[in-house]
Amino acid sequence: MSGQTWTPAPKKGAIPLHPMTFGMLLGRAFSALRHNPKVLFGFAVTVQFLVVLITVSVMLLVAIFIATRIATVPPSSPDFGPIVAGSVALGILAGVVLALASVAFTAVVQGLVAADVSFAAVSRRATLRMLWGRVRPAFWRLFAFSLLQSVAVLLWIALLFGIVYGLVAALGFDTGAAIAVGVSTGLLLVLGSIPLFIWLFTKMLVVPSVLVIEHATLRTAVVRSWRLIRGRFWPAFGVMFLIGAIMGIAIQVVSIPGSIIGGVIGGILAPTGGEDAAGTIVVIAISVLSQALVIAVGAIQLVVQGTGATLIYLDSRMRYEGLDQALIRHVERTALGTPDSELEDPYAVDPLRAVSSTPPPRPQTPPPPGYVPQQQYPAQAPYPYPGQAPRPGYAPTPGYAPQPGHAPTPGYPPQPGYPPTPGYAAQPGYPPAPAPREHGTPPYAPPTPPQPAPPAGPPSPEQTQAGPPSAEQTQAPGDDAGPPPWAPPGADR
Repeated sequence: MSGQTWTPAPKKGAIPLHPMTFGMLLGRAFSALRHNPKVLFGFAVTVQFLVVLITVSVMLLVAIFIATRIATVPPSSPDFGPIVAGSVALGILAGVVLALASVAFTAVVQGLVAADVSFAAVSRRATLRMLWGRVRPAFWRLFAFSLLQSVAVLLWIALLFGIVYGLVAALGFDTGAAIAVGVSTGLLLVLGSIPLFIWLFTKMLVVPSVLVIEHATLRTAVVRSWRLIRGRFWPAFGVMFLIGAIMGIAIQVVSIPGSIIGGVIGGILAPTGGEDAAGTIVVIAISVLSQALVIAVGAIQLVVQGTGATLIYLDSRMRYEGLDQALIRHVERTALGTPDSELEDPYAVDPLRAVSSTPPPRPQTPPPPGYVPQQQYPAQAPYPYPGQAPRPGYAPTPGYAPQPGHAPTPGYPPQPGYPPTPGYAAQPGYPPAPAPREHGTPPYAPPTPPQPAPPAGPPSPEQTQAGPPSAEQTQAPGDDAGPPPWAPPGADR
């Protein structure tokens, strides 16, 4: 006992170390933001503002450059066409670069959120340097995955536009029926692609978490996400749908009042519709403030969605691969003071327990302590009904005898009756039990009632000569000559 030291129990972390319910997944996606708000919320909002500011500034400069460049060349000049084409290409190139920057920002935030949730699950609060150290090896894979998602959406839109355009061109552009058919076909294709988009988005939901936490390749992460979501599709879709709906409503609540207030103030300051410098400045300030609030809410939405996706990843691994046990063991060893160099990665995938191409088994509820399973008895052959042929392999119970008055089943030999119980003695005053009879004999006859004694005649000469009976002869059987036991002493009979 002298070598043992008392160690306090590990503190409860921000992420429960057990499989989570639907409500717990949804609630923890919002509450986990409070675990490390300075890093997650501060970084996401700051970078989001920088991305928006850079995007607006670059596009404004490009637009001014294009307009200035085109204005310097007269339309009759032979260089007007190439200059316009080059200016448009420059604008498209700037838009593509800014879109890639936005994709990179989204990938970084998703990776940081996944890393922060992985630290929170083991009761640790990481700094931005620690989070970036875990995200940096997987940055290009995260960027490639986000880029592939964007390219896939653009290709699908281009495919739908090509189908509609080809259909309208085949029917003729100058007819109203062709345009109506093209619009209807495009609308049906868009509505039909929504379930496909939802299905693919949900199946690929935990790819960023796998890339950051498991350090997997892009192909392995796609396969892992597909298998982990196989048995948790509807909870994952429900959680992400509700998060998107809640945050979308929050964005509308923030943006709509700003637009209304800006319009009202603009109407008050310039009621005649004329240009007023003060009114314009106020309207612009209100619009900028409203857009800033929208950007902040959008950053929160990105963080909450990434947190929800990572929680779904942890929940799926807890259910199918026993990740909760590895995390609990890691937390306990950390509480005991084990150095980080001796701790194993709790998120390492065990090949023997990892989900495979077959569907993962449903979690079984363990039996309570002390439970003993009941013995399984073999099924008994049913008894045949009267007049029914016996089943193959059926044997009657030994010693079975039918009830009196019940005809035996055809095809069965009569069974002997039950023998009397050995050692059984008849009670005094009761007639003896009838002897056992064979099956098929008529029931025994009732006992003959006792006959009355004949009337007494005159005494015989022997009785007359013998004289009156003595006291011994008149005494009842079993009676003695002494007084009864309850008589007082000295009493005579």
